Amino acid sequence: MLANGWRTNLTAIGTYGADYLHRAGVAFGGLGANVPDDAVYPTAFADSEGRPLDGAKRYVMHFAKEQLPPVRAFWSLTMYDERQLFTENPLDRYAIGDRDKLVFNPDGSLDLYIQRESPRKDKEANWLPAPKNGAFTMNLRLYWPKTEVIEGNWSPPPVKRAD
Repeated sequence: MLANGWRTNLTAIGTYGADYLHRAGVAFGGLGANVPDDAVYPTAFADSEGRPLDGAKRYVMHFAKEQLPPVRAFWSLTMYDERQLFTENPLDRYAIGDRDKLVFNPDGSLDLYIQRESPRKDKEANWLPAPKNGAFTMNLRLYWPKTEVIEGNWSPPPVKRAD
């Protein structure tokens, strides 16, 4: 499923039966895949205009009031560089999510800032540092997702370029 620039696989992860080729493909990408009832991992490769995510650019993910990821456990946004490794950064922050001390907007919405430079000191609580240069991807990890996620009725908000 593709929505708002996020690719989400809601089928055939974690249960393979005798499909050993599929099992091997998933294992190559990451061992220990969870079934969708346990976790769903939407992945963003591009911004809302379809342009590849680039460490030289600034981005914002805006969650409207009461539109945070619908989960029973927790969610986090994780970034990976071109090699699919964490990105070194001055905060030693490699993920940001509901277990962090996020700062909400006065209207109850939430903005996450995805960029290499600080968005401003007062916005750093919501900052996920991007690589200094080059492409990157992001996974929105949804643990124990609610029915609307599993049935494909919820999608993450688009990643919008801010510059």
